[in-house]
Amino acid sequence: MLAGGAGEDYLKPQVMTRHDHQLHQGDSLTEAARARLTLQGEQWTGMRAAVFAALASFAKPASAYDVAEQVSKTQGRRVAANSVYRILDLFVGANLARRVESANAYVANQHPACLHDCIFLICDTCGQAVHIDDDSLTKGVREAAKGAGFSAPRPVIEVRGTCGDCDSH
Repeated sequence: MLAGGAGEDYLKPQVMTRHDHQLHQGDSLTEAARARLTLQGEQWTGMRAAVFAALASFAKPASAYDVAEQVSKTQGRRVAANSVYRILDLFVGANLARRVESANAYVANQHPACLHDCIFLICDTCGQAVHIDDDSLTKGVREAAKGAGFSAPRPVIEVRGTCGDCDSH
């Protein structure tokens, strides 16, 4: 991936070539999330906006407790983790967030209008999780599951290892 002088281009947000979607950041991400949630018939309330903003501010997967603490600091009042869990579950169902199962944590989905299976590359050293899209890989997982008599409409694949930054240290 780094051959040919590509340098750190792999760190920059990229539009996936196999898909017609845009990766959002900042205000664009918040607007895309709001649009997706309201399209699904849900309201974009102040608390939901605060939870999404907090989730999107984390560089690594965040637990509901991490998000609740961040929202509590921002709002100047205690926000219960169980309220945040309910909102995060709504976000996962609406494709605004992805759940990193092995860490019991969440990340904001940078392209909420586009449905993909979840593939996470998780660094055991620093905790960073990178979400990648590879529909051919997850199609193979669904087909293998079907061959075993199991239905897996949205598989989640987590690959644990060491990221390039940690591996070079």
